[in-house]
Amino acid sequence: MTSTAAALLEQWLERRLNDEHQDWFQSRLHKVLTSNSDRELHITLGLIPRKLGRTDLNPTATELADANSVLPDWNPTGWSIDTAARIAVLCRLAEKDPATFSDTIIDLCRNADLAESIALYSGVALYPHSEKLSRQIGEGLRTNMRAVFEAIAHHNLYPAIHFDENRWNHMVLKALFIDSTLSPIQGLDKRANAELATILRDYAHERWAAGRVVTAELWRCVGPFAKGSMIEDLQRVAESNVLTEHQAGVLALTQCSDPRAAAIVERYPETAASIANGAITWDAIAEQQLQDSGTSA
Repeated sequence: MTSTAAALLEQWLERRLNDEHQDWFQSRLHKVLTSNSDRELHITLGLIPRKLGRTDLNPTATELADANSVLPDWNPTGWSIDTAARIAVLCRLAEKDPATFSDTIIDLCRNADLAESIALYSGVALYPHSEKLSRQIGEGLRTNMRAVFEAIAHHNLYPAIHFDENRWNHMVLKALFIDSTLSPIQGLDKRANAELATILRDYAHERWAAGRVVTAELWRCVGPFAKGSMIEDLQRVAESNVLTEHQAGVLALTQCSDPRAAAIVERYPETAASIANGAITWDAIAEQQLQDSGTSA
């Protein structure tokens, strides 16, 4: 998998780099792979942004399909040229020295700047034996730097594949604490669970008690497991005058098996019809919230 991922990344870079930059990249990659020390690796990773730039990768639909064929649901959305190049180097190095590669990543993380940290964490699902990086991933999740947290949480398969339920739930909760959107978390619906639903419902009550806003996305993880007083919470959200909150409440109720939920949904036939025809989705609600707040993921 690593070799194929590296080859695909190099192919994408070749399409985007001019001859001079491509020659430089291949030369540096050769030095990294033939050197017996970490010096060339550190130099190369440090020089990549300066030499190749930080332009967005903007993978095409075909390239995304190719990525999916290498690793199902691999999504390099949001990567830049320098991030892709750094990860390509690391994937090739992992191919050469799989036994020591985890130690190399941990060492790099200790002294990485923000951009380097983003690259290191963005590629973890592609690295061999990445389960050995569990402790380092935990360090990344605990960081106060939102961009580093999102490099792990957003468009990254590692959490969905490797996190146990407790770590997964805490990651989702922290995303809400730092006002990070949930929609880009891969596996969000598949990994939803009853314990998380309870945690998020309690979090919503704390926010309401403090007179603070509760993001509409929160209810995505509650609806399928809603029961008892949770149905009343969803009804409250559905009754909101804020459009995204109303839509989220009704959408969450449609995903609930409790008969009371269906009765509430019947009160909002227009919203229910928009949900049925795919006009209202969790991704659409998240996008609208981002537009309303004037930010972007």
